[in-house]
Amino acid sequence: MAADLLNISDLTLHYGGSQILNGVDITARQGQVTCVMGTNGVGKTSLLKAISGTHPRSGGDYVLTGEEIGNTTSFELARKGVAYVPQGREIFPFLTVRENLETGFACLPRSDHTIPDYIFDLFPILKEFLSRRGGDLSGGQQQQLAIARALITKPKLLLLDEPTEGIQPNIIKQIGEVIRLLRDQGEMAIILVEQFFEFAYSLGDEFLVLERGTPLLRGSKCQIGKEQLRSAVSV
Repeated sequence: MAADLLNISDLTLHYGGSQILNGVDITARQGQVTCVMGTNGVGKTSLLKAISGTHPRSGGDYVLTGEEIGNTTSFELARKGVAYVPQGREIFPFLTVRENLETGFACLPRSDHTIPDYIFDLFPILKEFLSRRGGDLSGGQQQQLAIARALITKPKLLLLDEPTEGIQPNIIKQIGEVIRLLRDQGEMAIILVEQFFEFAYSLGDEFLVLERGTPLLRGSKCQIGKEQLRSAVSV
């Protein structure tokens, strides 16, 4: 049985006076991908923001590698091993690929301020484009850069928000292979928010379907049938 890396229970989150998440439970285990699914506007991105610390939680228990986590900053959570690749990627367009990667050094000790070779094994195109500005890359190349930058931080928990959005099919396939490889190495837990059903289903070990900020369906691939999941996602 894979070890629980993240356990969140009864999570609530508000934007101003509006409650966005209500009573959400989610677990992420080493060597597994947990897929968060649902239609637009149900709170999937808000959940990743709460987990990454980019938006404060209103309530709920958050345990990471056995440590209870209060409302803390995204920087502190990054230092504890949480890496977030947001929707839209948010790379720095006027920095080179190398400089974008090096921004991942911020939460690492100085002795780890090197770009490991395996980053370029995963994403060979980035080695070719080290001196090119981030804003000059295609959308798919920017997505690869955003994931690579997150991996520089040596995460225990990797959060991916819609990594296939607006990406050409050949790079979607490559990103899927990278996610599968990272999962199979067994060292990190991955939470994937994804609308592309077949992509998510092929990678997912556990699934959480949200409806209006509330859990609609939750369970493992062996507990939830493919058509049951597809039906829940389309609600």
